[in-house]
Amino acid sequence: MTPDGPLAGLLVVDLSRVLAGPFCTRILADLGARVVKVERPVTGDDSRSYGPYVDGQSLYFARVNRGKESIALDLKTADGRVVLDALLARADVLVENFRPGVMERLGYGPATLTERYPKLVALSLSGFGHTGPWSQRPAYDAVVQGMAGVMSVTGEVGGVPVKPGVPVADLSAGLYGAVAVVSAVHERDRTGRGQHLDVAMFDTTVSLLEGAALRWLATGDSPDAIGNAHFSIAPFDTFACADRQIVICAANDGLFAKLCAELGLDVGGDGRFAGNAARHEHQDDLKVLLEEALATAPADTWLTRLEAAGVPCGPVASVGEAVGSEQATVRRMVVDAGGLPVPGNPIKSSAHDDPRHVDGPPALDADGPSIRAELGL
Repeated sequence: MTPDGPLAGLLVVDLSRVLAGPFCTRILADLGARVVKVERPVTGDDSRSYGPYVDGQSLYFARVNRGKESIALDLKTADGRVVLDALLARADVLVENFRPGVMERLGYGPATLTERYPKLVALSLSGFGHTGPWSQRPAYDAVVQGMAGVMSVTGEVGGVPVKPGVPVADLSAGLYGAVAVVSAVHERDRTGRGQHLDVAMFDTTVSLLEGAALRWLATGDSPDAIGNAHFSIAPFDTFACADRQIVICAANDGLFAKLCAELGLDVGGDGRFAGNAARHEHQDDLKVLLEEALATAPADTWLTRLEAAGVPCGPVASVGEAVGSEQATVRRMVVDAGGLPVPGNPIKSSAHDDPRHVDGPPALDADGPSIRAELGL
């Protein structure tokens, strides 16, 4: 068991800010990479001013920047570029999430980076990518969610478009970005050549549309919001018990039979529920039938019985119930980062430790002097 991680020895220069890019590089840091975060002088990353706060420190910033080093550089000055050049000469990976064209204006466009640092893997994260008619549009998570179709299929039937409660556009871009980096570094180690990676929040969010996109691709009809139901499986939804809502996912005939047995329902002769296609077509009728039975007892009773029968189910938990659960504690999904409680690393490895205490987020330019000295500047 070693604390360094599978990416130990990898040097990542992180020019990104706010969420998508820092989330990507936080994943790389959790896997053992050394991440040097380059920030603007004086103010640093915008997210340093985002709440909530614990002891005057931003948990928003800490969550995606723990375990990194910080150096403040003004990349519009010769001094800032000298330091960045020295970092890039040693780096394996560069991550940035400027709007397309900014890196070129700073003198670090893809062609220039390839010429100067042929082994460098450079990842550009942006709202809409470096090609296409939308490439220059400014983007935040909610804008991309709206334009990628996510809001149109989120919410109750007949309701207004709703943004999911988590920033799926930012987070999906960060996740895909981390996978892209690791794969490109692997290829670099085989070929000796780096590359430029172009990952767009719009693309990654569209890739998550799953059943909604498949419905349009198959029929040409854009689906509407369907609440908590599934686009092609039933029963696969939230259901009201006597006291609270639970989730039940009986995705095949065998599970549906077990569900009906536990609820005391005999629907064997009802053609509306004979097979998944029929159940999905008549899912409103099915939900009424299931909720009539579930309303006779509290959620805990049904969850105990259904779980014992092997039917996938669970409570609709609050954030506190989920994050504060024994499962989250045992899985170390909350860790201490320099005295700040933040989400832990979901990747568990048999070869590396999963510590409860990790390095906290860096103060602005906390590592500037030592990095300059290391670079001989």
